[in-house]
Amino acid sequence: MTISLIATVYNEGAAIRPLLDSIIAQSLPPDEVLFVDGGSSDDTVAQIRAYADRLPLRVQVHPGANISRGRNLAIAAATGDIIAITDAGVVLEPNWLADITRPLRLHPDIHVVSGFFAPDPHSAFELAMGATVLPAATDINPDSFLPSSRSLAVRQSAWQAVGGYPEWLDYCEDLLFDFALRERYHPFAWAPTAIAHFRPRPSLKAFFIQYYRYSRGDGKADLWRLRHAIRYGTYLIAAPLLLGLGAAVHPLFWLAGLLGLAATCRTPYRRLHRAWQRPLADGRLLTPTEKAGTVLLVPVIRVVGDGAKMLGYPVGVWWRLRQRR
Repeated sequence: MTISLIATVYNEGAAIRPLLDSIIAQSLPPDEVLFVDGGSSDDTVAQIRAYADRLPLRVQVHPGANISRGRNLAIAAATGDIIAITDAGVVLEPNWLADITRPLRLHPDIHVVSGFFAPDPHSAFELAMGATVLPAATDINPDSFLPSSRSLAVRQSAWQAVGGYPEWLDYCEDLLFDFALRERYHPFAWAPTAIAHFRPRPSLKAFFIQYYRYSRGDGKADLWRLRHAIRYGTYLIAAPLLLGLGAAVHPLFWLAGLLGLAATCRTPYRRLHRAWQRPLADGRLLTPTEKAGTVLLVPVIRVVGDGAKMLGYPVGVWWRLRQRR
């Protein structure tokens, strides 16, 4: 049973080598490694091809291919029975490929394996970002978890059976792929030790753009209607109402609003406390001042992310409605 490892890339020349080095370090080497480049304008392709003497490597260049198209092209070209899928910008644990493919290698009735991902923060801000927006392994219910395609393994026959990734969608494409696989092959196997480390967004601006695009993808794909409705109700109805009641009736209404915000930050603060015990990418632990700063950042990140989602979602909905005309 052969294993193909695939990924898509676009302008990753400055960051692709750690991923390639981590593939070389795998305890179970892949039988082939396929990259599809979406038409990078930097030296991404040259950086990858420099590893041709150390990896069973193939690179295809398809200018204009989005991430869904790139993954589909890579998997279609793969010769492996098992497809291990990851993404640019990550670093794989040495046991990642062995762990994420083990259920597929040992159990012919399993078709999909969910791996996991973990933040690799380089600063106090990135540590706070990871704690706020990324689940911990202990938060995961394997029965309902929808894996990211930065850490996923499928049989090639399963990819083919569900029609691959939706090429009409630019963001949230892996969720639709998960839904299609789940409908046919639920439950997925769970491999929590198959970890892909990736760096959280380094600034609020980059985070805002990321979540705007994610939410726009939700609107295009008609995902999470209730979640988005609750968010709009919270910020556009409940929050203004509490502010008004606090000014007109009693300041305790403001306290109620602050307690509500604190409740939404409870899980991030629990993750943050654990994250303080782990060093940053350079091996340094946060200072007490930096820790205090991360405490203040959590609600800011939460609100900025919600604002990005509220702006992106209707743009995606409008796109979807226009496609129906």
